[in-house]
Amino acid sequence: MADKRDYYEVLGLSKSASDDEIKKAYRKLAKKYHPDMNPGDKAAEESFKEVNEAYAVLSDPDKKSKYDQFGHSAFDPSMGGSGFGGAGFGGFDFGDIFSSMFGGGFGGGGGSSRRNGPMRGDDLQYRLTLTFDEAYFGCKKDISYGRVEKCSDCGGSGASKGTSPETCPNCGGRGQVNTTQRTPFGVFQSTTTCDTCRGTGKIIKNPCKNCNGKGYVKIQKKLTVSIPAGIDNGETLRVTGQGNDGRNGGGAGDLYVTVNVRPHQIFEREGTTLFCEIPITFVEAALGAEIDVPTMTGSVKFNIPEGTQTGTRFTVKGEGVVSPRNGKKGDLVFETTVEVPKNLSEKQKDALRMFAEECGQKNYQKKQSFFKKSKK
Repeated sequence: MADKRDYYEVLGLSKSASDDEIKKAYRKLAKKYHPDMNPGDKAAEESFKEVNEAYAVLSDPDKKSKYDQFGHSAFDPSMGGSGFGGAGFGGFDFGDIFSSMFGGGFGGGGGSSRRNGPMRGDDLQYRLTLTFDEAYFGCKKDISYGRVEKCSDCGGSGASKGTSPETCPNCGGRGQVNTTQRTPFGVFQSTTTCDTCRGTGKIIKNPCKNCNGKGYVKIQKKLTVSIPAGIDNGETLRVTGQGNDGRNGGGAGDLYVTVNVRPHQIFEREGTTLFCEIPITFVEAALGAEIDVPTMTGSVKFNIPEGTQTGTRFTVKGEGVVSPRNGKKGDLVFETTVEVPKNLSEKQKDALRMFAEECGQKNYQKKQSFFKKSKK
Protein backbone atom coordinates (compact mmCIF):
# COMPACT_ATOMS: atom_id res chain seq x y z
CA MET A 1 0.00 0.00 0.00
CA ALA A 2 2.97 2.32 0.49
CA ASP A 3 3.42 2.99 -3.26
CA LYS A 4 -0.27 3.51 -4.04
CA ARG A 5 -1.23 7.11 -4.91
CA ASP A 6 -3.77 8.98 -2.85
CA TYR A 7 -7.20 8.69 -4.48
CA TYR A 8 -7.83 12.42 -4.22
CA GLU A 9 -4.46 13.05 -5.89
CA VAL A 10 -5.38 10.64 -8.68
CA LEU A 11 -8.51 12.66 -9.47
CA GLY A 12 -6.76 15.99 -8.91
CA LEU A 13 -9.01 16.97 -6.00
CA SER A 14 -8.79 18.12 -2.41
CA LYS A 15 -10.35 16.13 0.43
CA SER A 16 -13.11 18.71 0.70
CA ALA A 17 -14.31 17.98 -2.86
CA SER A 18 -18.07 17.60 -3.26
CA ASP A 19 -19.82 14.65 -4.91
CA ASP A 20 -20.35 16.71 -8.07
CA GLU A 21 -16.67 17.70 -8.21
CA ILE A 22 -15.66 14.05 -7.82
CA LYS A 23 -17.98 12.99 -10.62
CA LYS A 24 -16.81 15.79 -12.95
CA ALA A 25 -13.14 14.97 -12.31
CA TYR A 26 -13.78 11.29 -13.00
CA ARG A 27 -15.65 11.96 -16.25
CA LYS A 28 -12.83 14.14 -17.53
CA LEU A 29 -10.02 11.72 -16.67
CA ALA A 30 -11.93 8.59 -17.71
CA LYS A 31 -12.45 10.05 -21.17
CA LYS A 32 -8.82 11.11 -21.34
CA TYR A 33 -7.35 7.71 -20.47
CA HIS A 34 -9.99 5.31 -21.83
CA PRO A 35 -8.47 2.50 -23.97
CA ASP A 36 -10.76 3.40 -26.89
CA MET A 37 -9.17 6.83 -26.99
CA ASN A 38 -5.62 5.48 -26.50
CA PRO A 39 -5.36 2.17 -28.39
CA GLY A 40 -2.20 0.27 -27.50
CA ASP A 41 -1.09 2.83 -24.90
CA LYS A 42 -0.23 0.80 -21.78
CA ALA A 43 0.46 3.89 -19.66
CA ALA A 44 -2.99 5.29 -20.45
CA GLU A 45 -4.53 1.92 -19.66
CA GLU A 46 -2.90 1.87 -16.22
CA SER A 47 -4.02 5.44 -15.57
CA PHE A 48 -7.55 4.47 -16.58
CA LYS A 49 -7.55 1.63 -14.05
CA GLU A 50 -6.19 3.95 -11.36
CA VAL A 51 -8.85 6.59 -12.06
CA ASN A 52 -11.66 4.02 -11.95
CA GLU A 53 -10.35 2.52 -8.72
CA ALA A 54 -10.25 5.97 -7.10
CA TYR A 55 -13.76 6.82 -8.27
CA ALA A 56 -15.16 3.47 -7.10
CA VAL A 57 -14.13 4.40 -3.55
CA LEU A 58 -14.76 8.14 -3.47
CA SER A 59 -18.18 7.92 -5.13
CA ASP A 60 -19.46 5.54 -2.45
CA PRO A 61 -20.26 7.40 0.82
CA ASP A 62 -19.46 4.42 3.05
CA LYS A 63 -16.17 3.56 1.35
CA LYS A 64 -15.23 7.23 1.11
CA SER A 65 -15.79 7.63 4.86
CA LYS A 66 -13.55 4.65 5.60
CA TYR A 67 -10.90 5.89 3.18
CA ASP A 68 -10.92 9.39 4.67
CA GLN A 69 -10.38 7.86 8.12
CA PHE A 70 -7.90 5.04 7.42
CA GLY A 71 -6.58 5.66 3.91
CA HIS A 72 -5.68 2.65 1.76
CA SER A 73 -5.34 0.43 4.82
CA ALA A 74 -9.13 0.52 5.14
CA PHE A 75 -9.27 -1.96 2.25
CA ASP A 76 -6.10 -3.93 2.96
CA PRO A 77 -6.94 -7.41 4.36
CA SER A 78 -3.47 -7.67 5.89
CA MET A 79 -4.22 -4.57 7.96
CA GLY A 80 -7.53 -5.87 9.18
CA GLY A 81 -9.54 -4.02 6.56
CA SER A 82 -12.26 -5.68 4.55
CA GLY A 83 -10.47 -5.34 1.21
CA PHE A 84 -12.23 -4.62 -2.04
CA GLY A 85 -13.64 -8.14 -2.25
CA GLY A 86 -15.10 -8.04 1.26
CA ALA A 87 -16.45 -4.55 0.70
CA GLY A 88 -18.43 -5.62 -2.32
CA PHE A 89 -15.80 -5.03 -5.04
CA GLY A 90 -15.19 -8.68 -5.98
CA GLY A 91 -15.61 -9.20 -9.73
CA PHE A 92 -16.42 -5.50 -10.18
CA ASP A 93 -16.29 -4.26 -13.81
CA PHE A 94 -15.22 -0.63 -13.89
CA GLY A 95 -16.53 -0.48 -17.45
CA ASP A 96 -20.02 -0.55 -15.94
CA ILE A 97 -19.37 2.78 -14.23
CA PHE A 98 -18.13 4.34 -17.42
CA SER A 99 -20.98 2.87 -19.43
CA SER A 100 -23.63 4.15 -17.03
CA MET A 101 -22.17 7.67 -17.05
CA PHE A 102 -21.47 7.98 -20.77
CA GLY A 103 -24.25 5.94 -22.30
CA GLY A 104 -22.19 2.92 -23.32
CA GLY A 105 -20.12 4.95 -25.76
CA PHE A 106 -16.88 3.27 -24.66
CA GLY A 107 -15.89 -0.26 -23.79
CA GLY A 108 -17.97 -3.39 -23.47
CA GLY A 109 -18.76 -3.49 -27.19
CA GLY A 110 -19.99 0.10 -27.53
CA GLY A 111 -16.58 1.25 -28.75
CA SER A 112 -16.31 -1.77 -31.03
CA SER A 113 -19.62 -1.11 -32.72
CA ARG A 114 -18.69 2.51 -33.22
CA ARG A 115 -15.27 1.64 -34.60
CA ASN A 116 -16.63 -0.91 -37.05
CA GLY A 117 -19.79 1.03 -37.83
CA PRO A 118 -20.18 3.89 -40.33
CA MET A 119 -17.75 6.74 -39.61
CA ARG A 120 -18.03 10.16 -41.22
CA GLY A 121 -14.90 11.48 -42.92
CA ASP A 122 -12.87 14.35 -41.47
CA ASP A 123 -13.66 17.94 -42.38
CA LEU A 124 -10.88 19.85 -44.13
CA GLN A 125 -9.80 23.51 -44.03
CA TYR A 126 -8.51 25.65 -46.90
CA ARG A 127 -7.43 29.32 -46.96
CA LEU A 128 -8.10 31.29 -50.12
CA THR A 129 -6.79 34.80 -50.86
CA LEU A 130 -9.02 37.11 -52.93
CA THR A 131 -8.60 40.59 -54.31
CA PHE A 132 -11.06 43.22 -53.08
CA ASP A 133 -12.76 43.20 -56.50
CA GLU A 134 -13.14 39.39 -56.50
CA ALA A 135 -14.83 39.54 -53.10
CA TYR A 136 -17.05 42.47 -54.16
CA PHE A 137 -18.27 41.06 -57.48
CA GLY A 138 -17.98 37.32 -56.73
CA CYS A 139 -15.97 34.88 -58.84
CA LYS A 140 -14.98 31.26 -59.42
CA LYS A 141 -11.61 30.07 -58.13
CA ASP A 142 -9.74 26.86 -58.91
CA ILE A 143 -8.12 25.33 -55.84
CA SER A 144 -6.02 22.24 -55.12
CA TYR A 145 -5.78 20.47 -51.76
CA GLY A 146 -4.96 17.10 -50.20
CA ARG A 147 -7.92 14.76 -49.66
CA VAL A 148 -8.28 11.13 -48.52
CA GLU A 149 -10.43 9.02 -50.83
CA LYS A 150 -11.39 5.37 -51.15
CA CYS A 151 -8.89 3.36 -53.11
CA SER A 152 -10.22 2.97 -56.65
CA ASP A 153 -8.70 -0.53 -56.97
CA CYS A 154 -10.20 -2.17 -53.86
CA GLY A 155 -13.17 0.13 -53.22
CA GLY A 156 -11.98 0.83 -49.69
CA SER A 157 -11.79 -2.79 -48.49
CA GLY A 158 -7.98 -2.89 -48.43
CA ALA A 159 -7.96 -6.35 -49.99
CA SER A 160 -6.59 -7.06 -53.45
CA LYS A 161 -8.98 -7.67 -56.32
CA GLY A 162 -10.79 -10.98 -56.10
CA THR A 163 -10.30 -11.27 -52.32
CA SER A 164 -12.10 -10.00 -49.24
CA PRO A 165 -11.10 -9.19 -45.66
CA GLU A 166 -11.67 -12.00 -43.15
CA THR A 167 -13.18 -11.78 -39.68
CA CYS A 168 -10.49 -11.55 -37.00
CA PRO A 169 -10.30 -14.93 -35.18
CA ASN A 170 -8.96 -13.32 -31.99
CA CYS A 171 -11.83 -10.91 -31.31
CA GLY A 172 -14.55 -12.42 -33.51
CA GLY A 173 -14.87 -9.18 -35.45
CA ARG A 174 -15.54 -7.00 -32.41
CA GLY A 175 -12.22 -5.18 -32.58
CA GLN A 176 -11.86 -5.50 -28.80
CA VAL A 177 -11.01 -8.20 -26.30
CA ASN A 178 -11.92 -8.52 -22.64
CA THR A 179 -9.18 -9.22 -20.12
CA THR A 180 -9.53 -10.27 -16.48
CA GLN A 181 -6.96 -9.61 -13.77
CA ARG A 182 -6.92 -10.84 -10.20
CA THR A 183 -5.54 -8.23 -7.84
CA PRO A 184 -5.42 -7.82 -4.04
CA PHE A 185 -8.61 -5.80 -4.48
CA GLY A 186 -10.53 -8.49 -6.32
CA VAL A 187 -11.14 -9.39 -9.94
CA PHE A 188 -10.64 -6.53 -12.36
CA GLN A 189 -12.09 -6.64 -15.88
CA SER A 190 -11.17 -4.33 -18.73
CA THR A 191 -11.73 -4.04 -22.47
CA THR A 192 -8.78 -3.34 -24.77
CA THR A 193 -8.21 -2.98 -28.49
CA CYS A 194 -7.50 -6.27 -30.24
CA ASP A 195 -3.79 -6.51 -31.06
CA THR A 196 -4.35 -8.91 -33.93
CA CYS A 197 -6.59 -6.69 -36.06
CA ARG A 198 -5.77 -3.37 -34.35
CA GLY A 199 -9.41 -2.72 -33.62
CA THR A 200 -10.77 -3.18 -37.15
CA GLY A 201 -12.30 -6.61 -36.52
CA LYS A 202 -10.91 -7.83 -39.86
CA ILE A 203 -7.76 -9.45 -41.19
CA ILE A 204 -6.47 -8.72 -44.70
CA LYS A 205 -4.32 -11.59 -45.97
CA ASN A 206 -3.85 -10.23 -49.49
CA PRO A 207 -3.54 -6.44 -49.23
CA CYS A 208 -4.27 -4.18 -52.16
CA LYS A 209 -1.04 -3.02 -53.81
CA ASN A 210 -2.41 0.41 -54.70
CA CYS A 211 -3.20 1.43 -51.10
CA ASN A 212 -1.03 -1.14 -49.22
CA GLY A 213 -4.11 -2.60 -47.55
CA LYS A 214 -5.29 0.69 -46.05
CA GLY A 215 -8.32 0.97 -48.32
CA TYR A 216 -7.74 4.70 -48.73
CA VAL A 217 -5.26 6.87 -50.60
CA LYS A 218 -4.35 10.55 -50.34
CA ILE A 219 -4.78 12.50 -53.56
CA GLN A 220 -4.39 16.09 -54.70
CA LYS A 221 -7.95 17.19 -55.38
CA LYS A 222 -8.69 19.96 -57.89
CA LEU A 223 -11.94 21.82 -57.38
CA THR A 224 -13.68 24.96 -58.66
CA VAL A 225 -15.22 26.98 -55.84
CA SER A 226 -17.95 29.56 -56.44
CA ILE A 227 -17.34 32.72 -54.40
CA PRO A 228 -20.55 34.71 -53.78
CA ALA A 229 -20.54 38.46 -54.34
CA GLY A 230 -20.10 40.39 -51.11
CA ILE A 231 -18.14 37.78 -49.14
CA ASP A 232 -16.11 39.46 -46.39
CA ASN A 233 -12.61 38.95 -45.07
CA GLY A 234 -12.43 36.01 -42.64
CA GLU A 235 -15.74 34.45 -43.71
CA THR A 236 -15.92 30.74 -44.43
CA LEU A 237 -17.72 28.79 -47.15
CA ARG A 238 -18.75 25.17 -46.65
CA VAL A 239 -18.41 22.87 -49.65
CA THR A 240 -20.47 19.81 -48.72
CA GLY A 241 -18.97 16.35 -49.19
CA GLN A 242 -15.52 17.53 -50.32
CA GLY A 243 -13.67 16.60 -47.12
CA ASN A 244 -12.11 13.18 -46.52
CA ASP A 245 -14.13 10.11 -47.50
CA GLY A 246 -15.91 8.27 -44.68
CA ARG A 247 -15.30 4.69 -43.60
CA ASN A 248 -17.55 1.66 -43.37
CA GLY A 249 -20.23 3.38 -45.41
CA GLY A 250 -20.01 6.70 -43.56
CA GLY A 251 -20.45 9.96 -45.48
CA ALA A 252 -17.64 12.25 -46.57
CA GLY A 253 -16.67 15.25 -44.49
CA ASP A 254 -16.97 18.84 -45.70
CA LEU A 255 -14.42 21.32 -47.01
CA TYR A 256 -14.36 24.71 -45.27
CA VAL A 257 -12.87 27.51 -47.37
CA THR A 258 -11.89 30.61 -45.37
CA VAL A 259 -11.20 33.73 -47.44
CA ASN A 260 -8.59 36.43 -46.92
CA VAL A 261 -9.45 39.62 -48.80
CA ARG A 262 -6.65 41.97 -49.83
CA PRO A 263 -7.22 45.67 -49.02
CA HIS A 264 -8.36 48.14 -51.70
CA GLN A 265 -6.29 51.21 -52.59
CA ILE A 266 -9.29 53.55 -52.18
CA PHE A 267 -12.10 51.85 -50.30
CA GLU A 268 -12.44 50.36 -46.85
CA ARG A 269 -15.29 48.10 -45.86
CA GLU A 270 -17.41 47.64 -42.76
CA GLY A 271 -20.19 45.12 -43.26
CA THR A 272 -21.99 46.17 -46.45
CA THR A 273 -20.87 49.81 -46.19
CA LEU A 274 -17.94 51.19 -48.20
CA PHE A 275 -15.89 54.14 -46.95
CA CYS A 276 -13.47 56.46 -48.75
CA GLU A 277 -11.96 59.96 -48.53
CA ILE A 278 -12.40 62.49 -51.34
CA PRO A 279 -10.24 65.61 -51.62
CA ILE A 280 -12.01 68.81 -52.67
CA THR A 281 -10.60 72.23 -53.45
CA PHE A 282 -10.95 75.26 -51.20
CA VAL A 283 -13.27 76.87 -53.75
CA GLU A 284 -15.46 73.74 -54.04
CA ALA A 285 -15.72 73.58 -50.26
CA ALA A 286 -16.57 77.26 -49.93
CA LEU A 287 -18.99 77.67 -52.82
CA GLY A 288 -20.35 74.12 -53.12
CA ALA A 289 -19.93 72.03 -56.26
CA GLU A 290 -20.89 68.95 -58.21
CA ILE A 291 -18.09 66.42 -57.80
CA ASP A 292 -17.34 62.92 -59.12
CA VAL A 293 -17.55 60.24 -56.43
CA PRO A 294 -15.73 56.97 -57.26
CA THR A 295 -17.61 53.70 -56.80
CA MET A 296 -16.73 50.06 -57.42
CA THR A 297 -18.58 50.22 -60.75
CA GLY A 298 -17.42 53.62 -61.98
CA SER A 299 -18.33 57.06 -60.63
CA VAL A 300 -21.45 59.07 -59.77
CA LYS A 301 -22.18 62.81 -59.65
CA PHE A 302 -22.80 64.29 -56.19
CA ASN A 303 -23.61 67.86 -55.09
CA ILE A 304 -21.82 69.04 -51.97
CA PRO A 305 -23.21 72.16 -50.28
CA GLU A 306 -21.34 75.43 -49.83
CA GLY A 307 -19.37 75.73 -46.63
CA THR A 308 -18.40 72.02 -46.59
CA GLN A 309 -15.68 71.37 -44.00
CA THR A 310 -12.91 68.77 -43.82
CA GLY A 311 -14.28 65.62 -42.21
CA THR A 312 -17.87 66.13 -43.39
CA ARG A 313 -19.48 62.81 -44.33
CA PHE A 314 -21.94 62.18 -47.14
CA THR A 315 -23.83 59.03 -48.12
CA VAL A 316 -24.42 57.68 -51.60
CA LYS A 317 -27.28 55.19 -51.35
CA GLY A 318 -26.94 51.72 -52.88
CA GLU A 319 -23.27 51.97 -53.86
CA GLY A 320 -21.95 49.73 -51.09
CA VAL A 321 -21.51 45.94 -50.96
CA VAL A 322 -24.25 43.42 -51.66
CA SER A 323 -25.10 41.09 -48.77
CA PRO A 324 -24.66 37.39 -49.69
CA ARG A 325 -27.41 36.59 -47.18
CA ASN A 326 -30.31 38.76 -48.34
CA GLY A 327 -29.12 40.29 -51.63
CA LYS A 328 -29.52 43.86 -50.33
CA LYS A 329 -26.85 46.41 -51.19
CA GLY A 330 -25.26 48.74 -48.66
CA ASP A 331 -24.23 52.38 -49.04
CA LEU A 332 -21.07 54.29 -49.88
CA VAL A 333 -19.97 56.85 -47.29
CA PHE A 334 -17.32 59.38 -48.28
CA GLU A 335 -15.55 61.97 -46.14
CA THR A 336 -14.34 65.25 -47.59
CA THR A 337 -10.81 66.59 -47.15
CA VAL A 338 -10.34 70.25 -48.07
CA GLU A 339 -7.01 70.78 -49.79
CA VAL A 340 -5.13 74.00 -49.02
CA PRO A 341 -3.62 75.45 -52.23
CA LYS A 342 0.17 75.63 -52.50
CA ASN A 343 2.65 77.69 -54.59
CA LEU A 344 0.31 80.66 -54.97
CA SER A 345 1.21 83.54 -57.26
CA GLU A 346 1.32 87.09 -55.89
CA LYS A 347 -1.93 87.87 -57.65
CA GLN A 348 -3.62 84.87 -55.96
CA LYS A 349 -2.19 85.86 -52.59
CA ASP A 350 -3.49 89.42 -53.00
CA ALA A 351 -6.89 88.05 -53.86
CA LEU A 352 -6.90 85.95 -50.69
CA ARG A 353 -5.81 88.91 -48.59
CA MET A 354 -8.70 90.93 -50.00
CA PHE A 355 -10.99 87.97 -49.32
CA ALA A 356 -9.78 87.80 -45.72
CA GLU A 357 -10.32 91.54 -45.17
CA GLU A 358 -13.79 91.26 -46.63
CA CYS A 359 -14.69 88.29 -44.43
CA GLY A 360 -13.34 89.70 -41.19
CA GLN A 361 -14.30 87.29 -38.44
CA LYS A 362 -17.94 86.71 -39.33
CA ASN A 363 -17.35 83.74 -41.64
CA TYR A 364 -15.20 81.78 -39.16
CA GLN A 365 -17.45 80.50 -36.41
CA LYS A 366 -15.02 77.89 -35.12
CA LYS A 367 -12.24 80.43 -34.82
CA GLN A 368 -14.49 82.85 -32.93
CA SER A 369 -15.60 80.06 -30.60
CA PHE A 370 -11.98 79.08 -29.93
CA PHE A 371 -10.94 82.61 -28.92
CA LYS A 372 -14.02 83.01 -26.73
CA LYS A 373 -13.08 79.87 -24.81
CA SER A 374 -9.44 80.95 -24.51
CA LYS A 375 -10.49 84.31 -22.96
CA LYS A 376 -12.49 82.48 -20.30
